[in-house]
Amino acid sequence: MIPPGDRGLTLGDGLFETVLAEAGGLVDLAAHLDRLIAGCDVLGLPPPNRGVAEAAMREALAEASLEDVRAAVRLTLTAGSGGRGLDRPEALAPLLVATAAPAARPTTPARLIVSSVRRNEGSPASRLKTLAYLDNVLARREAQIAGAEEAAMLNNRGELACASAANLFWISGGRLFTPHLDCGVLPGIVRARVIAAADRLGRPANAVHAGPDALAGADLIFLTNSLIGLRPALLEPGKRLIADDFFAALTSALGAG
Repeated sequence: MIPPGDRGLTLGDGLFETVLAEAGGLVDLAAHLDRLIAGCDVLGLPPPNRGVAEAAMREALAEASLEDVRAAVRLTLTAGSGGRGLDRPEALAPLLVATAAPAARPTTPARLIVSSVRRNEGSPASRLKTLAYLDNVLARREAQIAGAEEAAMLNNRGELACASAANLFWISGGRLFTPHLDCGVLPGIVRARVIAAADRLGRPANAVHAGPDALAGADLIFLTNSLIGLRPALLEPGKRLIADDFFAALTSALGAG
């Protein structure tokens, strides 16, 4: 049970990672823990022990009877309880919790809108998976109300940043583009793998500052995160999916096909 005074619950003071469990393995676990520990350094939180974190995740899978199926394992680290108001206690006692749930791979393109909810590129939190995800929740809700599944988020400068729960890529004129990290972008695990795969294919990704018109004129848009892999997206309304050999090659290179 999470105590009522836990700072993650009351203030969003903490971090999380969502890891894909597949065929009994925790995919890209080291990279996820690296990002979590780097986030702890930014927030001034004691980092979790890697072995303890992995054991908690495997225990969550076992308790949910999901060891042999495709599942999402969420690892949540809070700053623990104590302190007054915004002030943390002198001695932090972080709380580490792991949960698991089934995670089927999407088989259809995501319907995408451009959200009115802005990403604050000036905040350190925009580049971390903090527990304060309300802007993302509101963007996803806006998409669902519009009959879509995902929302592309712009930053305060009007530049593309990300989707509510994914990194954003597009292919235009045979070239691969993605928002620059300083647009308020989370450095995604799969994002990094796509960029590396594009380099290996001799067609490097371009990290750019671009407005929403870039999506409207793109040949293909796709989203990435650890659970969906590479998922094509259709910008609503009226866009159709166009087959793209470069996207197929990236998907194959990442073993997602």
